[in-house]
Amino acid sequence: MTDPKDPKDPKVSKAPETLKAELLDVALEAALRAGTFLRDGRPDDLGVAATKSSAVDVVTEMDIASEKLITGFLAERRPADGVLGEEGASSEGSSGVQWVIDPIDGTVNYLYGRPDWSVSIAARKDGETLVGVVHAPMRGETYRAVLGEGAFVNDRPARVRPAPPFGEALVGTGFGYLTERRVRQAEVARHLIPQVRDIRRGGSAAIDLCDVAVGRLNAYYERGLNPWDFAAGDLVAREAGALTGGRPGEALSGELAVAAPPGLFETLQGLLEELGAWHD
Repeated sequence: MTDPKDPKDPKVSKAPETLKAELLDVALEAALRAGTFLRDGRPDDLGVAATKSSAVDVVTEMDIASEKLITGFLAERRPADGVLGEEGASSEGSSGVQWVIDPIDGTVNYLYGRPDWSVSIAARKDGETLVGVVHAPMRGETYRAVLGEGAFVNDRPARVRPAPPFGEALVGTGFGYLTERRVRQAEVARHLIPQVRDIRRGGSAAIDLCDVAVGRLNAYYERGLNPWDFAAGDLVAREAGALTGGRPGEALSGELAVAAPPGLFETLQGLLEELGAWHD
C-alpha cells in the first residue's frame, strides 16, 4: 500500500504552483544530466544506429541512450507520470502528467559535431503544457518556462524582439526528411526569401523557438514537427511574448508551426497560408 503522505502517490493533491515548481526542478535536472552525458560522452566514431522516415532521418546510439537516461530519472522521481519520447518511450501514467521528451533535438547537427543541438523536455497536465526546458550544452544555455510565469535563458529573463517591418525580419525555418516535402518547402522558401531580411536554417526546432524567445530570430516557421520537437520550445516562446500557432485560427501542430511577436506573426502566418506552407 502507498503511504498516503508519499509525494509520489498520484492521489496526493498538490496546489498548481507547487506542482509546477516540482515539475520544473525535475525537468531541469533531467535535461542537465542528459546534456552533460551527451556533451562529454560523444564518441569520436559516432555513427548512425538506425533511420526513420527516410535514409537521412537518422538516430544515433546517443539518442537512444539519452532517452533511457531521462526516462529512468523520471521513473525514479515521478513514477506515476506518463511519458512520450521521440525514440519510442511511451507510457500512460496515472497522475495526469505527461513528459514529452526529445533526447537530442538536432541529431544531424550532433552527428556532425555541430553545436546547435539540445535536450528538450516538457511536462503537460491534462493536455496543457505547464513546464518547458530546452538545454543547449554547446551554447552553455538553458531555456526554461513555466506557464504564466515568464521565460528565462539561464537566469536572465527572455523576451522577444519587438516586431520589425516584415522586410527586415530574420526568419528561421527547417526542412523535412522526405523528398516530396523538401521540394515543397524549398518552393515556399523561394517565395519568402525576397520578402524578408533573410532566412536561417539551424537544425533544431527547439532551439529555433528559443531563439525567437531571446531575440536571435524575429520569427520561425516549419511544417512536419512532432510534439517532442516543439512542446518545450513553444512554451518558452509564448512565455517570452511570442504568438504561436499553425494555420489561421489553429494551434501550432505538425501541420504547421509559426512563432513571432505580435505584429509580425499575423503577417507571416497569412503569407504562409497563401503559399500553402501547411501542405506538401
